[in-house]
Amino acid sequence: MRFIVSTSILLKQLQAISGASSSSTVLPILENFLFEIKDNTLTISATDLQTSMVTSLQIESKEEGRVAMPSKILIETLKTLPDQPVAFSVDTNTLAIEISAGDGKYKLSGENADDFPKIPTVDNTSTVNIPAPVLAEAINKTIFAVSNDELRPAMSGVLVQLAEQSTTFVSTDAHKLVRYRRTDIYTDKPASLILPKKALSLLKSSLPSDDVNVTIEYNNTNAFFQFGNIFLICRLIDERYPDYEAVIPQVNPNKLTVDRSLFLNTLRRVVIFANKTTHQVRLRISGSELNISAEDLDFSNEAHERLSCQFEGDDMEIGFNAKFLVEMLNNLSSEEVIIEMSTPNRAGLLIPAIKDDNEDILMLVMPVMLNNAG
Repeated sequence: MRFIVSTSILLKQLQAISGASSSSTVLPILENFLFEIKDNTLTISATDLQTSMVTSLQIESKEEGRVAMPSKILIETLKTLPDQPVAFSVDTNTLAIEISAGDGKYKLSGENADDFPKIPTVDNTSTVNIPAPVLAEAINKTIFAVSNDELRPAMSGVLVQLAEQSTTFVSTDAHKLVRYRRTDIYTDKPASLILPKKALSLLKSSLPSDDVNVTIEYNNTNAFFQFGNIFLICRLIDERYPDYEAVIPQVNPNKLTVDRSLFLNTLRRVVIFANKTTHQVRLRISGSELNISAEDLDFSNEAHERLSCQFEGDDMEIGFNAKFLVEMLNNLSSEEVIIEMSTPNRAGLLIPAIKDDNEDILMLVMPVMLNNAG
């Protein structure tokens, strides 16, 4: 089996899908790319059994065939080569691979393609189309709040609820929660899917920035994403997602409106002086003044800053983990944010002061108990 391809084109495709391969000691075959040639099309696949990525490109080849090639050495070699045609020759009996590029010859051994796991195929699916920038935005806004707790597998992914008037993306790790709703994506076949974090990270890094449509097909076990010549398949998390609506407090009489970037930069400074394990900051709100303070009693560190704000409600004092607030404020884009609160021991809600068209975002953060010194 022999084919010729440009180094830069091949490298770009391999880098796009390499995140799906796995450095598995149990199954060394997962450290390979599967190369398949048919009708002058080279199809390359990578998988870790849970997530697979496939890409295809046109090449010159008079033959058909398939072989598994070690992914790491291949990418490292292509990275160092200038942009030029490169020829691959594979001995289908011994699986020896020879790469010729310019004056160089490189030999490595492949693996039997039949040992490579079968990539799931699309059947009995429903379909929804989402523009790439919208999907990227939904992933960015939710992925940071996904749980890393392996004992709660449902929360280790993002819940996607497709409905007739909107689509809702939800993530939570029990300390923070994000509900991101789009009214410009909907379907006549409502469904709920939990997409794993790794697949979403891979999507996030490989989605094109231009306004192409991503076709998402899904059935009970897998979701299939297609954009350009890239295909990503992931196994859905087969668990019940917690009832997140029940956690969102409905009555929040205290509303604080503050400049997002001022608040964000103040928190970044003040948290330096907070306890390194709790990252606790204290918000004291009275009238149109917000006092933010932190202390680390072990090292006698403390910081106080004052911001002007708008506040409706009774004067209050509440503690939060500043790291969570910083992450949330980083993932909101409005100039001003509103923090809605009821009591110091109930969750606070962060929402943008001005909503964008077609999107509705709510972030929830659990408070931390204050010791009343200070």
